[in-house]
Amino acid sequence: MQRDSLTAPNTRPLYTAEQRQRRDGSRWTLVQAILAPTQFAVFLVSLVLVLRYLGTGEGYAAATVSVLLKTALLYLIMITGAIWEKVVFGQYLFAPAFFWEDVFSFAVIFLHTLYLAALFEGSTGPAGLMWIALAAYAGYAINAGQFLLKLRTARLQAEVAS
Repeated sequence: MQRDSLTAPNTRPLYTAEQRQRRDGSRWTLVQAILAPTQFAVFLVSLVLVLRYLGTGEGYAAATVSVLLKTALLYLIMITGAIWEKVVFGQYLFAPAFFWEDVFSFAVIFLHTLYLAALFEGSTGPAGLMWIALAAYAGYAINAGQFLLKLRTARLQAEVAS
């Protein structure tokens, strides 16, 4: 009996042999492997700071700095991820293997950018900004889950192939 649908014979492999070789040989794979958990750690700390502010009204500056750092890391991982996709799949974004992850990444970037625009424009009060940050973080959590599922798929397919 097969483990799950990821290992079914008709499932299209996430990577061809050539793509897997390019992925494994690219320094951008290491960059992504460092940035992804770093961004996730910053996200967790920032989430606590944002929730603390919303719950107590204290720590606005720390929460704001944490959201700015999280947003900077998001932009950085998106840029380096696009380069990684170009190296592995031959196109900067929307490679078939990561199409929906990339689409949702743009929604996450939009929400983070909305936070920045509201912050720098001054049109939204502190609590409103933190609610925008939480919306951005909810999107980020979903997107991170998409990528973790994709990573699991790649590992399962590699096990089946060997």
